[in-house]
Amino acid sequence: MKTFVTLLVFICMYNCCKSQTSDLTDFNNERIKLTKQSMLVLGSWSAANLIYSGASAGPAEGSNKYFHQMNMIWGGINITLATIGYLSAKNKDGLGFAKSLQKQSSLEKTFLFNAGLDIAYVAGGFYLKEKAYNDFKNKDRYKGYGKSIVLQGSALFLFDGILYLVHQRHGKKLNKLFEKIQLSTTANGIGCVVKL
Repeated sequence: MKTFVTLLVFICMYNCCKSQTSDLTDFNNERIKLTKQSMLVLGSWSAANLIYSGASAGPAEGSNKYFHQMNMIWGGINITLATIGYLSAKNKDGLGFAKSLQKQSSLEKTFLFNAGLDIAYVAGGFYLKEKAYNDFKNKDRYKGYGKSIVLQGSALFLFDGILYLVHQRHGKKLNKLFEKIQLSTTANGIGCVVKL
């Protein structure tokens, strides 16, 4: 009977741990799916900039010429970053709670940091637009580049802000998984309680 009870306890613990691992794997798979989808959105925005501004730059004149040039530069940089981000979002099975939490936190911080950079881009774009009023020699260049940087920075701020909120919401699922596990100390050692 004692062997049967020990075996039963072992089977229950194994199933509980397996369930937790499965939930954690699902969480990580969803994070990777969200990341890949977001990189596809960024890549699509970049491709649209490259195509539209590439077709429009040739016949454009004045500040519009520089506007389309800068859009193509941003498009090239963003499509490169989107490709790298998409390819690096790989499924790594077997991530524990600590590593999953680290990856989730890092991703949220990245989008939040990028949103701050985007605000700086927009401010820089407005600075260039303002500078166009004082520099008659490069007026069209400053105005066109400034308009483009304001547009691109604003779009990226929206993108990064939304993704920060999406990933932050997703990260709360990890907290719920972690709440099911309770570690405690006893006179005989360390105990682990898993809520089912």
